[in-house]
Amino acid sequence: MPFLTDRMHDRQRQDKLAAALADENSGGAAQIGDRTSPVQALASRFSFDLQKIEDELRASIIGQDEAIEQVLEILKVVRVDIGDPRKPLASVLFCGPTGVGKTETVRTIARAMYGDADAFCRVDMNTLSQEHYAAAITGAPPGYVGSKEGTTILDQEKIEGTRNLPGLVLFDELEKASNEVVLALMNVFDNGLLTVASGERTYSFRNSLIFMSSNLGARELMMLDERASGLRGLWSRMSQGGKKRSERAHEIVMRALLERFPPELVNRIDHIDTFNWIDSSRMPDLVDVELQRLNRRLKKHGLWLEISSDVRDFIALKGYDKRFGARGLRRSMRRHLEFPLAGYLLGDQGDFSPPEGSAIVKLSAQCRNNAVSFRQASKKE
Repeated sequence: MPFLTDRMHDRQRQDKLAAALADENSGGAAQIGDRTSPVQALASRFSFDLQKIEDELRASIIGQDEAIEQVLEILKVVRVDIGDPRKPLASVLFCGPTGVGKTETVRTIARAMYGDADAFCRVDMNTLSQEHYAAAITGAPPGYVGSKEGTTILDQEKIEGTRNLPGLVLFDELEKASNEVVLALMNVFDNGLLTVASGERTYSFRNSLIFMSSNLGARELMMLDERASGLRGLWSRMSQGGKKRSERAHEIVMRALLERFPPELVNRIDHIDTFNWIDSSRMPDLVDVELQRLNRRLKKHGLWLEISSDVRDFIALKGYDKRFGARGLRRSMRRHLEFPLAGYLLGDQGDFSPPEGSAIVKLSAQCRNNAVSFRQASKKE
């Protein structure tokens, strides 16, 4: 029965897409009286919860409010299903430094939509750095081994989505792929279709949200932020006509993109969003996010960890490096919190007793002399 239900939902989605294409082909201006029956509800192919996605993004992606707002605006258009049916639902390029949440944004959207942070087709473009790797995207050309199978590294099921949810695709670190690989994506951005080199198979991205990430312009963005402080920042704003930081950042990113990619490719991307460097003042918030993830892993052992403000500030201080963003914080969490916690759970301090039954054992962490220690607190049901 689940199989039949999936087939029914897939059929309904295809019928709605076909109807949208038929409307596009009808030509002429749409008239209010075209419908012969009243519309009872919004006739959209999609039924994902926008509020849930927003809550997940704001809880997980710290310090990127402008980028989150842009993503939510895009998702609103997708949710009401008023986009061009001959193109992908959206093609979005996330630019900015490493470790600021570009890839994590896509994971968060997948988790909010599907309940699984890996429910998207991810292509790591840094593994396609040579020109002959274009066959990994477009399939082997005629006459070569595997050409008739039309196999690629793309996951058709994740591209097309399931039931009433759009497919999610991520081309990660776009600038690290060879020119041939990148140019193979031009038709995908333009008409939402990718036909393999042998012509045996066509992948449709017309029901997909396409995300890309890039670190282009990161060094220039760092210099921009450094100039934005003090009198140098005032002089910089005056010399550039009082432009906002976001406008100058967008100009830097666009210049870097056009130096790396041809204009016809950049012009096919619907949205280009710039992520900010993570400020040191946001690090304690990131520690809380990482602590929530640690507690989800501890839950299977019947444990729950709470940390003091001293521990939070200590880990934030040790983990802050503007060049590395949240990845530096994760290393700090592992070294200063997870390592000593593992030792405590293995009995290094001799006062830990494993939980019994369904009780949850609460642990608390304190910081003394630049070291984190633990003690076992109360049990809760």
